[in-house]
Amino acid sequence: MDSLNGIIAFVRAAEHLSFVAAARSLGISPSAVGKSIARLEHNAGVRLFQRSTRRMQLTAEGEMFFQRCRRVLDDLQEAQASLARAQDAPRGRLRISTPTIGYRFLVPHLGEFRARYPEIELEIDFSDRIVDVIDEGIDVAIRSGELPDSRLMARRLGGFRFFLCASPAYLKARGAPRSIAALQEHDAVLYRLHTTGKLMDWTITADPRWMKLRFARTMTLNNMEAVLHALEAGHGIGFMPDFLVHDALAAGRLKCVLEAQATERGQFWAVWAANRQLSPKVRVLVDHIATRLFEQDH
Repeated sequence: MDSLNGIIAFVRAAEHLSFVAAARSLGISPSAVGKSIARLEHNAGVRLFQRSTRRMQLTAEGEMFFQRCRRVLDDLQEAQASLARAQDAPRGRLRISTPTIGYRFLVPHLGEFRARYPEIELEIDFSDRIVDVIDEGIDVAIRSGELPDSRLMARRLGGFRFFLCASPAYLKARGAPRSIAALQEHDAVLYRLHTTGKLMDWTITADPRWMKLRFARTMTLNNMEAVLHALEAGHGIGFMPDFLVHDALAAGRLKCVLEAQATERGQFWAVWAANRQLSPKVRVLVDHIATRLFEQDH
């Protein structure tokens, strides 16, 4: 403890370049500041300050020590603040970014969250563009796929799989494909990714002959909900995530084809800025959605 007090006294003296000012800020005497710094200098075997009757300045060793010590004290203060925040009820505005179709799996779980944390104000952006979490001040973003941004911390929320789907009316009129090769005789409803402008691949085979399927006709849309409605309207076969087609499959508006071949899986993540302290409101949201969004996957 004496060593920590000496470091605090040294940092304050270095900030003010005055023992008197450092003593005033710490509520102790100038002589106590001087003695603490003298002990530091004695233990380290170096001089930290050059002192004269008119001025005081840091030595090269003192400047290096000052920069390191100030970072340590800043970390200690942040640690103390985080402990204090942990005792507080989570509150304040919480900005969330999620894909457009995120309302399908996120919104149903927010009633319980809002009842438990009434002082948190949710602001949710449903968009398929990849937001810059740091520059745009987003507290939590929900993303799928790979996470190349090393500035972000992440927690896995759960997995999902894809199905090849079509309406019963389409399959009755055109017949259900019995093989991957037979897909090329069918119409396809394709999804164009906002992030890259490319068509989403139908990852259903490792066979290079069928990696790039060529369909009889295609319809291309840049919104997954629109793809869903196009499939239900009988415009062709589509490659869809399970959480989006679950209700349509259960109601019989869509049917799966080649289910054994469609084995592609995806992952959803909650991400936040790595250089930010995980605030109580972010922590409780991430904990909540991580245990509820994809319960069957945990």
